[in-house]
This record gives sequence, C-alpha cells and structure tokens, in this order.
Amino acid sequence: MRLLSVEDARERMLAAAVKMDAEDVPLHASLGRTLAVDVQAIRDQPPFAASAMDGWAVRASDGPGRLRVVGESAAGRGFTGALCPGEAVRIFTGAPVPAGADAVVIQEDATRDGDHVVIPAVSDPRNIRPAGQDFRAAAVLLKAGARLDAWKLSLAASAGADTVRVARRPRVVVLSTGEEIVAPGAAPGPFQIFNSGTTALCALIETWGGEPHALTEVGDDAARTTEAVAGAGGDLIVTIGGASVGDHDLVKPAMRALGLEMIVESVAVRPGKPTWFGSLSDGRRVVGLPGNPASAMVCAELFLRPLLAAMQGGATALRLVRSRSTMPIGANGNREHWMRARLSYAEDGAILTTPFADQDSALVSVFAGSDALLRRRAGAAAIGIGEPVDTLLLDRLA
Repeated sequence: MRLLSVEDARERMLAAAVKMDAEDVPLHASLGRTLAVDVQAIRDQPPFAASAMDGWAVRASDGPGRLRVVGESAAGRGFTGALCPGEAVRIFTGAPVPAGADAVVIQEDATRDGDHVVIPAVSDPRNIRPAGQDFRAAAVLLKAGARLDAWKLSLAASAGADTVRVARRPRVVVLSTGEEIVAPGAAPGPFQIFNSGTTALCALIETWGGEPHALTEVGDDAARTTEAVAGAGGDLIVTIGGASVGDHDLVKPAMRALGLEMIVESVAVRPGKPTWFGSLSDGRRVVGLPGNPASAMVCAELFLRPLLAAMQGGATALRLVRSRSTMPIGANGNREHWMRARLSYAEDGAILTTPFADQDSALVSVFAGSDALLRRRAGAAAIGIGEPVDTLLLDRLA
C-alpha cells in the first residue's frame, strides 16, 4: 500500500474532481452557493451624485451668504429643477444632488431663517458622493468561483441581480459501515455505539455546498454495501469506516464489484492514515474516511472540503494562518499530524493555538471543543512555547 503525503493525496483528488453543471437560482436562495459566471453591474452605483449628509445643497461660490430655499431633495424623491445662484435646496443623506449644486453644507453649520438659510464659507469636504463612486456599469463585481455569503449577496443585489448562475450542489451519498454502530435514538446492544460520524459528515457536506444523502447502515456486509452504493446515484460517495486492513473492512472489496479504480490508497497523516480515494466505473468518485468520527472529520477538512469546492469551481486552498503555540510540542514522527486545538489571542493581537493534551482519534468531545487544527509536518523538530505553527481555522458557530 503506497502512502502519499497530504499534499500529494489532495492534488490527486482535486485532479480527479468532476465539475458540476451550472443552474440559475433566485438571489435570495443562493446563500452558500458558488458562482459559475461573473456578476456584472448593469449601471453605475450610485447612479447619480448623492448627498453624504443631511443639510443643504448649494453652489460653493455662494458661501458665505443668505440663500433662498427653493425645494427639497430626499432619498427616492429628488429635486427636479436646477439650482441657480443664490439658491439652496434642503437635502438628506442618500438623496440626489440637484443640478447646479456642487456642495452640501451640513445642517449643523447652517441656520434656517424662514424661506432662507444662512451658510458659512464652503470648504472641503463637500459631502457629495459622485455617481459611480462604488462601482461603474459593466464592472465585474463578483468573479466565478466566489462563494456567496451575506456580504456578496448584498453586492450582487446592489448590482440589480435577482438571479445568479451557480454550480449545482454536488449530491453526496454518505455510507457508514460496521456492526458496532446504531442510529442515534435506537437501542444499542451491549457492544455497540451510536453513529455520530454520519451526523457530522452530513452537516459538514451541507455547510460546504453539497447535498448529503445518508444511506442506511450496512454493517460489515460486502454484498449489502455493493447493493446500497449501486442504487444510490449521486455525484460523490463518502464512506465512513471499513477503510483499514482488518478482516471486517470490506468497503474496498465491495467497491471493486462496481469497478473501483484506486487513485489514493493511503495517506501519511495522523489521524486518518486509512483515508483513500478512487473512481467507480460509472464515473462517480469515492472518498473513504476512517471509522473514528474525529479521524473522519479531520480528513474531511483536509480532503473532502477542497474536493467539494473543486466540484463547484471554488477555491480549494486550506485556510492556514500562522499562530504561536501556547505549549511545548515534541518532535513529530513520519506522518503529518493535525492536532485538534483551541484558539485564543495575545495582548498584541497575535493568534495563539493550544493543542488538546489527548489527541486520541476516538474522542468526539475533543473535536467538538476545537476550533482549529494545528499542523505538524512529518519529521518536525520539537518546539517550545511561543514558537510559530501553521493552524487551520475551522468553521464554528460560536
């Protein structure tokens, strides 16, 4: 069995990714989707010169002086005339600046006197946002491959887009194996545990833009595994468990009945050495993850997340930052180690990373308390407190 580095394994997976077709969806339903084409502006924003303050639209050359008030300009209801010398228009933030005006005097600096207003000498800033200050017509605001969050949705909406063309969500079939697991809520036998891996993986897949579909557990039965996968459809198969080399690890033999061609056999990573990847004869790709939930989630972050991003045409790079370790860490072995860890911040704003003392891959509670993975390269020397480390940020709600 050939052991690949994390980088080599990920590159092979990404090279084999099958890109999804594109579809049009309403803007309000596109959160988390990945753009398949650029979003362009259909007009300037703002489409007119607009006031940046509440005050008075004037001709700068008229100040200081007493000006006649000839109208009002409000957001969505502008003054339709042109400003002549000696005149002023009451104006509000965001309202169109009348033709002829070249400054806005803020209301605190002016004094209303019946049908007139007294203004001081006009100086910079003139409190006017020029037309097109934010963006110009035909400008590319969002590029294909961008994943739509609330801020990007706001930008697309400001450009007038009511629909966007995005990559179709990959349909991901999740298959758990092993006689030792039962569904949450079921009555476990004396030697069984609840299936937490499927719950976690389906949630991650949905977060990463996929459409998860969990299959019923098939135990350690190769024929049932083959039958379940053959009829499941989908764009990508993710298996949990049955990925090692024991007598009850039957996933790969079951997949070989469906024409499995191995692309990644095993990865020099801790936890998650049994992780594998291949292609079935019908073109579907298969990611094999370890049975321990923490191992499965670590390797999902390292391999499944970028694979799903590639299938949707998005960015595949890991979100690594440099941080400082809060504790000494011993020398690493010959497998890259991704340690579950917590983040904090020093007084100078530097990111601090504290790895958990117990890195046993079976401990779901440790992963639930983590918000980062600390990377230790294969063969890395021991480090002391305060030394720099590479840290992968995890998406957490709190």
